[in-house]
Amino acid sequence: MKPNYKRILLKISGEALAGSKKTGFDNSVLENIANTVKKCSDAGVQIAIVVGGGNFWRGRSSENMDRAIADNVGMLATAMNGLVLSDALKRVGIKCRVLSAFPMEKVAEYYTKEKAVSHLEKGSVVIFVCGSGNPFFSTDTAAAIRGIEVEADIFFKATMVDGVYDKDPNKYPDAVKYQQLTFSEVIQKQLAVMDITAVTLCREQNLPIFVFDMSNPENIYNALFDMSIGTIVKED
Repeated sequence: MKPNYKRILLKISGEALAGSKKTGFDNSVLENIANTVKKCSDAGVQIAIVVGGGNFWRGRSSENMDRAIADNVGMLATAMNGLVLSDALKRVGIKCRVLSAFPMEKVAEYYTKEKAVSHLEKGSVVIFVCGSGNPFFSTDTAAAIRGIEVEADIFFKATMVDGVYDKDPNKYPDAVKYQQLTFSEVIQKQLAVMDITAVTLCREQNLPIFVFDMSNPENIYNALFDMSIGTIVKED
């Protein structure tokens, strides 16, 4: 069966890498993610990944710290996650490149669009770290920017919930899952897909968003073929 997409932007949270440990890394989770990404790559899909840093640091929860400094610390946390994820990918036989929004030549390449697209076209998985390189922007917004820049077909947002609901399904048993939404509906209903800046960018550049459950990493591969496992947000 042929995948529905040629190039995807996959956003993975730092918390997902921690698994049940909540902080740091869970090696079994990393291995499962790496094996699933390999299946996607073997199917001919070009994969760009943006990884968060919440398993180490959440800048918005840093109390009295200067927000710009807190965000910079968070972006550095994503670099640690990107390097660990790249190691897991390489161990299962995947060519992988880490591109950073901050210059850090000894551990990652400095990001340019041209470099990223070249690596993708040559069959490497590309991991983007350090967000957009600017404070006050979420990792979701950084992922939207990178997805638009590399002309991804879709933004895969891997979460710990199997789609978008009208209210928090962890608190409300009667929460209703949406199968499909428009960008305008997400904005008007203030649905918890991602921050408004990221949603607006995706709407303006017509980059669809697919939200699905990451607790089973195999869903990264399943999402290439089956939209019923999550919620698709696309052009009005």
